[in-house]
Amino acid sequence: MFGSLGVPELLIILVIVVVLFGASRVTDIFGGVGKGIREFRKELKGDEEEQKPAARAEEPTDAATTENKSKEPAATVDDKYKQH
Repeated sequence: MFGSLGVPELLIILVIVVVLFGASRVTDIFGGVGKGIREFRKELKGDEEEQKPAARAEEPTDAATTENKSKEPAATVDDKYKQH
C-alpha cells in the first residue's frame, strides 16, 4: 500500500498535516509518539532483564553438581542381594 509513496509524496502529506493542525500541534503529537515509543522500549528491556535471572536460577550450579558427585551412589539391586 505504501510502497508507491516516495519522499516527495510524504513531504506533501506532511505539509498538509502541518497546515491542518498547526506546527505546534504536530510537534506535540510527534513528541507524544516518541515518548510512548521510548517507554515501550524501556518496558521491553526491563522484561528481558527480569527473565534472564529466572532462567539462570533454574540451571544447576557447579556447586550442586560437585555435591552430587561426592555422595555415594545409590544402592543397586545387586547390592541388596549380596547383603543377604
